Amino acid sequence: MSQNVAPPAAGRPQTPALVVLFSVVFINLVGFGLVVPLLPFFAATLDAAPWQITLMFSAYSLGQFFAEPFWGRLSDRIGRKPVLLITLAANAAGYLALAFAPDIWSAVAIRLFTGLGAGNISTVQGYVADVTPPERRAGRMGLIGAAFGLGFIVGPGLGGLLTQPQLGHVGYMLPIFTAAGLAALAAVGVAVFLKESRAKADPAAPRPAFLSGLSEARANPVVSRVLLVTLIYMAGFSAMESVFGLWAEARYAWGAREVGLSFMIVGVVSALNQGIFAGRLARRFGEARVLTVGMLMFGASLVLQVIAPTEWFPALRLDLGLFTLPLPQGWVIPLVMILGAGGMSLAMPNISALISRATPPDRQGAMLGLNMASGSIARIFGPMFAGALFSGLGHDWPFLVGAALTVPAAIMAVNAGRAAKRNNKAQLASQ
Repeated sequence: MSQNVAPPAAGRPQTPALVVLFSVVFINLVGFGLVVPLLPFFAATLDAAPWQITLMFSAYSLGQFFAEPFWGRLSDRIGRKPVLLITLAANAAGYLALAFAPDIWSAVAIRLFTGLGAGNISTVQGYVADVTPPERRAGRMGLIGAAFGLGFIVGPGLGGLLTQPQLGHVGYMLPIFTAAGLAALAAVGVAVFLKESRAKADPAAPRPAFLSGLSEARANPVVSRVLLVTLIYMAGFSAMESVFGLWAEARYAWGAREVGLSFMIVGVVSALNQGIFAGRLARRFGEARVLTVGMLMFGASLVLQVIAPTEWFPALRLDLGLFTLPLPQGWVIPLVMILGAGGMSLAMPNISALISRATPPDRQGAMLGLNMASGSIARIFGPMFAGALFSGLGHDWPFLVGAALTVPAAIMAVNAGRAAKRNNKAQLASQ
């Protein structure tokens, strides 16, 4: 192994490095959350059809699908710091190029490029593992997860506030410029404050294959079912996410501001639920049961969004004493989305828990990586189907189909729980 870069001892305090990493992930997610809610409205200024708008979401996820394992493997070979610098610079360039996209197809290509540059989460996780002793890794990985949640809370709200729709196309450029600036700021932080954590790997060392462990996952009755849960429910979620702005505009005449604030509410509820309730509920009722309920909650929220009569929820002003809060038409929709956010936040940690319980310790990384890949595939195809349904059948259909998908996902969750019980009985019997 090359000795060009010496890794720090895992037990040595690495607080400054972790602060930088937390900031990098937070800034990345703020930029992502800034742009996502306004993408449908930005693309509409380029005269894009709904199916072309959702293709922007799919292109980004396609880039991430191939980039995440590539950057992770490359960081093992050349070090974490250069990979983080490359990906953050690509993010900044991608956002900047998006602001000046002349047409929708250029925007789709730019989103694909940005997705290729955004797949640095495995590199961040690798750095944390490099500088953290094994007994403290779970807690520090949790801090990185908290940065995800905080970034997605701040980003959509900030994007909604910065958007100036009355200015037309130019009014959507300021949030995109802000996202580019945040990515550039994160790159500067890595360059100045982050030390390399890993020695360069031997170039002759064997490398794991892309999506390694797939046959092993298929043979595992718990993991195979849980991967299907991720694939099905993430397809429904990504479909809703990609057309929500178009749906809200068609139904309630909402703009990027209302959509961004709605996504911010989803982020707040998800963060609180994961931090307070998800673990306690899983310990009391079991991961599979909580996962099943989460699927059904998310599906119910999609149905409620569709059947909520528009005439029942007109625009109004809420008098709070010290100030008056204006509520747009359809103000009940963020309340309905709280139910869906609760369901999603119950799902994600329990999916990971079921996989880790059903997998030997030396294979957990590979199986959890496959789960991420399953989610990426869903985020590629979910928006594409949503755009076709929105254009061909009507603006409610992506929500209805997404709700229908949660039923087989819930059934798979139940089956995964039963398979896990059989595995536990078999292990006890063999002891």
